[in-house]
Amino acid sequence: MPSFVLLYDVVDNFVERRQPFRDAHLARVDAAHRDGTLVLAGALKPADGALLLFRTDSSAQVEAFASADPYVVNGVVTRWRVREWSVVVGEGAIPRT
Repeated sequence: MPSFVLLYDVVDNFVERRQPFRDAHLARVDAAHRDGTLVLAGALKPADGALLLFRTDSSAQVEAFASADPYVVNGVVTRWRVREWSVVVGEGAIPRT
């Protein structure tokens, strides 16, 4: 199954400004993890962005997640992008040719 990375750029003072939306964001993250599409997620350090790793059939599901994320909807995320990731080592690695 393909892997996709969702990258977030965030506002200054992200840690403080995300607080009103954090519970709703984490509920979405937890639900996506429970359904098996979200593998890993977290803020980068320093807290100027975030990275979420998905395993799903297409980028559409990742894009839908981002579009409805409370951090995105409420402007805490200033830019997001989805990139397919060719994993060559570890769980889910693609065959080497």
